[in-house]
Amino acid sequence: MMMGCRSASISSSSFDFLQHLELRKPKSAISLPFFLFNCFPALNKKRALYSQISYFSTTHCKKKPRYMFDHIDDALNKFDQMVHMHQRPSIVEFNQLLGAIVRMKHYQIAVSLLGQMELLGIHDNVYTLSILLNCFCRLHRVDFGFSILGKMLKLGLKSVTVTFNTLINGLCIGGKVGQAVRLFDDMVLEGYQPNLITYNTIVNGLCKIGDTTRAIRLLRTMGERGCAPDIITYNTIIDSLCKDKHVNEALKLFSEMRSKGIPPNVVTYTSLIHVRCNSGQWKEVTALVNEMLANNCKPNVVSYNIFVDALCKEGRVSDAHDIIERMIQQSVEPNTVTYSALMDGYCLQGKMDEARKVLNLMIIRGCVPNVYSYTILVNGYCKYKRVDEAMEHFLEMSQNGLVPSSVTYNALISGMFQIGRLLVAQELFEEMCANGLVPDMITYSILLHGLCKHNNIYKALGLFQVIQNSGLKPYVVHYNILIDGLCQVGQLKVARELFSELSFKGLQPDIYTYTIMIKGLCKAGLANEAYELSRKMEVNGCLLNSCSYNVLIRGFLLNNDISTAAKILHEMVSEGFSADIFTATVFVNLLSSDTTCQLIHKIV
Repeated sequence: MMMGCRSASISSSSFDFLQHLELRKPKSAISLPFFLFNCFPALNKKRALYSQISYFSTTHCKKKPRYMFDHIDDALNKFDQMVHMHQRPSIVEFNQLLGAIVRMKHYQIAVSLLGQMELLGIHDNVYTLSILLNCFCRLHRVDFGFSILGKMLKLGLKSVTVTFNTLINGLCIGGKVGQAVRLFDDMVLEGYQPNLITYNTIVNGLCKIGDTTRAIRLLRTMGERGCAPDIITYNTIIDSLCKDKHVNEALKLFSEMRSKGIPPNVVTYTSLIHVRCNSGQWKEVTALVNEMLANNCKPNVVSYNIFVDALCKEGRVSDAHDIIERMIQQSVEPNTVTYSALMDGYCLQGKMDEARKVLNLMIIRGCVPNVYSYTILVNGYCKYKRVDEAMEHFLEMSQNGLVPSSVTYNALISGMFQIGRLLVAQELFEEMCANGLVPDMITYSILLHGLCKHNNIYKALGLFQVIQNSGLKPYVVHYNILIDGLCQVGQLKVARELFSELSFKGLQPDIYTYTIMIKGLCKAGLANEAYELSRKMEVNGCLLNSCSYNVLIRGFLLNNDISTAAKILHEMVSEGFSADIFTATVFVNLLSSDTTCQLIHKIV
């Protein structure tokens, strides 16, 4: 991931700036019951007590909350106090308390308290039901949310746009964007006018599932329906386009929003800067930064993190460090992401002691390292075979109350295999499973490679069988690891069987599979069969590369078939490849033979 410094580096003007600078999920898909829409016409005739309450107004939403708590126990004590008062407070005050609990994201507790209120005979209102509906959506129980909607309709609620917004958002949170779009369409068909929040929620959901094209179509529809898009609408789509690397389309929308009098903000610029940094287009980054500053738009911590990460990936860790110093001077406090990016930069350069210093610095500055921070260090130490220090940081994680992720375990298991500590690697794998972490295909790749590398081929085959029995479908890379391990220990027959099994499993051998088999056949003295396989792979659309050519040539040389080796060498050169150091060495060692010299001269 690290790249060399580019000729089009950051200009001095740009650098001057930088230096200034548990409820379970529903079992089935739930869509809005059509019978609910049949209730809507009657709403115009009903005027229940709910219609006179204006909790959904923008003005109300902007009021400062009455209740704010640092701890949930304080909120619960307040609720207990309210329900035991001789004359209980109004439902409005209960709603304000529940709203505070919801803002603390204790949705399940809010639902429980609402249940207690009902048992105590405290009558709810529109806002109470809206809180309950929102909680169910946040708890991924949109089906219960629709039930609350039915109750609200029966009570004669006049306006339900905000309620629909909550349901649409709940569906999007649960990954049911398609259902959210259908609910949106049904809402429009029944004559209910979506507001800006509705549109932005749908746009955000579409962008999250990668359907940016449809999001753009909805953007066009907004204007036609009299709902002007705002900065959030444009930022959401621009960010999605940038993540998909559709820079030109993003820039067109960027120009469009400015032409409509919508000034870009730090989020807009950060999205565009991010995609430019990832491509190493520092000249374009400079232009965006200069424009950003000219518009009195100051970079935030996310903007700075992008600069730090991009520079670290290009090996410019010193420059990244300078930016962090400057952002502190500009009163932008680095966060865990900032320091983790810098640590990763030092790890990429093998400067593990410097990476550890960064961890110490972030702790001193009151920034708490997370699992990702420690995993970067564990992986870095393992990469450079400093496994004992990796284990120290692994244990430090647990001491600090952090639970290692599967990525952390994968890095440490790989490190143990590198230095031959197979038993420790196995213990770590067992510990990982015992802690409830599910091994992924990367974990199994590490285990298979480690076992094969240390000639434990039968254990590797047993593990491969376990993978298949567990219902997982091995990838080509897993077959490649096993076939290579089998060839290394002379088990060519079993390797052939696995190679043949690929097609039955619906997998296509890649260039690595063929090269491994060619090498194994040559090692077994079957160079002619290896040559036939090389022709077969070309027929199957997998062309030989430099590595496969060199492996094949060395196979014939080691089998004393210099003539065929010379012909393949000639073919390789005509395809634009050249002999590597190992092939060249074998040829040089054979130059003592007059016959070999004559053959070499013929192909040169």
